[in-house]
Amino acid sequence: MAPAATATVSGAWLIRAAVALVLGLTVAAEDVEMVFLKTAVAKGAVCLDGSPPVYHFAPGSGSGANNWVVHMEGGGWCKTSEECAVRKGNFRGSSKYMKPLSFSGILGGNQKFNPDFYNWNRVKVRYCDGSSFTGDVEAVEPSTNLHYRGARVWDAIIQDLLDKGMSKAEKALLSGCSAGGLSAILHCDKFSDLLPKSATVKCFADAGYFFDGTDITGNKYVRKTYKDIVTLHESVKNLPSSCTSKQTPELCFFPQYVFPTLRTPLFILNAAYDSWQIRNILAPSPADKSKAWAKCKADIKGCSSSQLETLQSFRKEFLAALPDTGKSPSLGMFIDSCFAHCQSGAQDSWLDEGSPSVEKTQIGKAVGDWYFGRAVSQRTDCPYPCNKSCIDNEDD
Repeated sequence: MAPAATATVSGAWLIRAAVALVLGLTVAAEDVEMVFLKTAVAKGAVCLDGSPPVYHFAPGSGSGANNWVVHMEGGGWCKTSEECAVRKGNFRGSSKYMKPLSFSGILGGNQKFNPDFYNWNRVKVRYCDGSSFTGDVEAVEPSTNLHYRGARVWDAIIQDLLDKGMSKAEKALLSGCSAGGLSAILHCDKFSDLLPKSATVKCFADAGYFFDGTDITGNKYVRKTYKDIVTLHESVKNLPSSCTSKQTPELCFFPQYVFPTLRTPLFILNAAYDSWQIRNILAPSPADKSKAWAKCKADIKGCSSSQLETLQSFRKEFLAALPDTGKSPSLGMFIDSCFAHCQSGAQDSWLDEGSPSVEKTQIGKAVGDWYFGRAVSQRTDCPYPCNKSCIDNEDD
């Protein structure tokens, strides 16, 4: 590297480190303090209870000083004002209850355990709106004082990151887990459009590929759930117009209907026996009133032989909803046969001794190979219970 370039990188690092110290962040440690975006409140970009949005920021260094990974927290959704009101009393709906957290997995700062992203600017966007960052209702709900402003939160935080240097990014990865993984897909092209045309921008969804599946009674229960979310939060204007121009709004909460028009490269990480989807798409409580699936939903090892047959059919339905890898060369995919939900945020499942692997490749390696174009990274596991490396994981 030329001396001038070295000075530029070193200067960028010092500036980011100074910003981090001013904000009270710990640069070296992995316990990352919170950035309360109080200036966003005036723009109406707030959590459900009206408190300011929050993100955690660990500045990049060296070769990663101009690279960014922005990871969105998961945590389900609220489809009624009653459900959203409950979230006001915890960190799912209020930043008042949020606490500092450590970075691990895809956000980890150890080169050995996160070799491709450890020295990037690493950001975790906290989730407190219940709509996968799609809501935007101007009026505050009078009876509950609820603010449905998820899209404004996303816009405000991304703008703050652009102001901190992301506007000059050379490489960037928008990622997320669960509801945050869905958000990474829904906001993928918008995120890419905000960054320099010269930048390498890609998106990564962990356990965010919720599909339009059939429940044990033969109905599409989750469709109604998504319709209620989209209606309550007025999400339609913040869903990809490339999808809403062809589908009803609630269907555009399903990645399978969004992906065909996605312009930005995407990596899909998902368990074929995703524990959340089994509990809420295959056997939701309204479809399992006798609770015959209670034991199976809690632990796949507790499933009966007939339930396992149903799970194998569910897996086939899920795989059929995935994009055609042959027609999507820029698509990355890692579909393991674990009973898990979110596998990128915890070190033991991301990249460590004994981490889940498919075709002798662990998740962290597969994502890095795809992002940097080192190898074709499209892997689908054999059916349960063939993969002995699986780890039951509920991290988000």
